[in-house]
Amino acid sequence: MSTSLHHAPPPASGRRLLSPGEATALLDAYQPGTDRFLASPRATLLGRGTAADVPHDARPLTRRVRDVLDARRRAGDPAPVVVGSLPFAPDAPPALAVPESVRWAPPLHQDPLIALPVREDEPAGWQVREVPAPELYGAAVAAAVERMRAGEFAKVVLARTLELTAPREPDLPAMLRRLARRDPAGYTFAVPSAPGRLLIGASPELLVARRNGRLIANPLAGSAPRSADLAEDVRRAAALLESPKDLHEHAVVVDAVREALAPFCSRLDVPARPTLARTADMWHLSTTVTGALADPGVTALDLASALHPTPAVCGTPTELAHTVIAESEPFDRGPYTGMVGWQDADGDGEWVVTIRCAEAEGRSLRLFAGAGVVAASTPETETAETSAKFRTFLNAVGAAL
Repeated sequence: MSTSLHHAPPPASGRRLLSPGEATALLDAYQPGTDRFLASPRATLLGRGTAADVPHDARPLTRRVRDVLDARRRAGDPAPVVVGSLPFAPDAPPALAVPESVRWAPPLHQDPLIALPVREDEPAGWQVREVPAPELYGAAVAAAVERMRAGEFAKVVLARTLELTAPREPDLPAMLRRLARRDPAGYTFAVPSAPGRLLIGASPELLVARRNGRLIANPLAGSAPRSADLAEDVRRAAALLESPKDLHEHAVVVDAVREALAPFCSRLDVPARPTLARTADMWHLSTTVTGALADPGVTALDLASALHPTPAVCGTPTELAHTVIAESEPFDRGPYTGMVGWQDADGDGEWVVTIRCAEAEGRSLRLFAGAGVVAASTPETETAETSAKFRTFLNAVGAAL
């Protein structure tokens, strides 16, 4: 294989030939523990071991990351990369580290071997518990809608969880392979999130990427479940593009992204109308924002920190939405709706919104899904949306809701 050790990611699609099996070799080599796996439409990364952790102290996070990368470079690492996840709460400890070694390959979706089926495991016998129960989640949505119609705030994202417990520990590498093969053009990840815990998922949403002084962000907001019937699937996609409720929800997010990124840019291009993005289970309204940085010293994490949390995962106004989330959700989000990704010592990197994910610990998995609640929302619609979003992971683990 021609995967590289501690080198920059491969060039963009179309600028080098892909050896069959090059990207899937990294996917197949992943092992839980200190391995860190990230796959995006641009590249595939496998980090092994831990050379340095990013500490949790009073310095700004972006400063801590730069200091760790600079120290590794001074220690002789020619191309250090920070890899990992950041939680939803900005003051919570990060789960970021510089691996001892990093191997890169082109994107999974370019590797023909990604189409090969994965061996099916024996049924795990999952026990599933919904937290909160659907009726309680619906009541929280209804209460938020009532407050929005009274003019208190414009949007809040409310989440719920599924707690899965099995008689034996699940096969996490096989789970990762199934997630990657279900949506090979998306963002698939498996990284340690805390001692004894693993964050694993397949997100459709790029928060922001920086490369050579340019940025790209791809906010998603407004969703509809896919259908196995082609005609119905097309109808749902067309209806989403014309839905006043979903277009409003999307516009709120895009406006926030524009406002956060504009101060960093000499030019920022924001399309006037969204397009559609699809995963195996969902349609999403999507806008691709591009720009040129005014200051070449601004890093990918600087941009991601300015964006996080967007109204797509929190709400607006942000501070009030945070309060509503804390009052409405009977669990700690932890890494869910944070960000996962990487950054190198030159400031280039990719950061993805941590959705369509689960946190694994021993024999347990906690799955997360949320829905954007606006004044036109109904409890039934938002509960159904979270159920549809759970499907990505339930299919990967062989469980049902």
